[in-house]
Amino acid sequence: MKKKGILLAVVVMLGAAGFVQAEEQAKKGELHGAIDVTYLSQYIWRGFEVFGKHGAIQPSINLDLFGTGFGISTVAHVPMGSGYVDGQRWDYSLYYHNMLFEGEAYQTDYTLSYVYYNYPRLSSHTRCSWDLQEINAMLSWPKIIPGGVVPSYVLVRLWPSNSGSDVSQAAGWAHIFMLDYGWVIKDLTPEIPEQVLNLHAEIVYNDGADPRPFGTGVDHDLSNAVLGISTNFDLGHNLTFTPGLYCQKTLDKSVCEHDSLFWVSLGIKYSF
Repeated sequence: MKKKGILLAVVVMLGAAGFVQAEEQAKKGELHGAIDVTYLSQYIWRGFEVFGKHGAIQPSINLDLFGTGFGISTVAHVPMGSGYVDGQRWDYSLYYHNMLFEGEAYQTDYTLSYVYYNYPRLSSHTRCSWDLQEINAMLSWPKIIPGGVVPSYVLVRLWPSNSGSDVSQAAGWAHIFMLDYGWVIKDLTPEIPEQVLNLHAEIVYNDGADPRPFGTGVDHDLSNAVLGISTNFDLGHNLTFTPGLYCQKTLDKSVCEHDSLFWVSLGIKYSF
């Protein structure tokens, strides 16, 4: 409870600090956003195999609310294999993004989010509900390491929406440590004078968060590490195609029984 109270206090203070600035920006801002559809050959979420070996389709919409720093998003996770229909999930997020110490070497970009995980095929008011809630805070330091390597940290608090439900063991914390680097390749083709490969690495410490229905709990330990590479191709007309390749090394069998997992992603996004 103490950790949860500290996180909530941070969310309130940072959100309040940017409210006046957000209000001024709203007067002259415009609504921007993106609509995206992504195919995943396997859906892995924080180390867990959500739909077993089956793939998933993830349609989403994200709205930047008039340049205020606030935004809302909705993401659906639709399984492509039989036997996981009840596992279809919709994520509804409200977030606030801003920065501290702009222009300094220790500039800190932060995003504070509230997420509701809804399983529409199951009732939200009975014991069989799988609905979850989450608050998280993401901190990034884009200038602290020379050469363009960006470290980030995400603090997650997850809990079931209904006490005594099939995900009653879900309550817990998670800590995600990430590194990102944009590797610029010049003169790839005459039509593409510059292409950026986005290299990503992360490691997760699971501190008790087990979102699986009927789960028996997870160890409080390092759970998994992920390496990934992706790139964006500008198709024109505000369309972007993003292919990606990812692999996971499982560090704790209470989260995933497979030592290694590999999957690809193919996304198409329209920005407005």
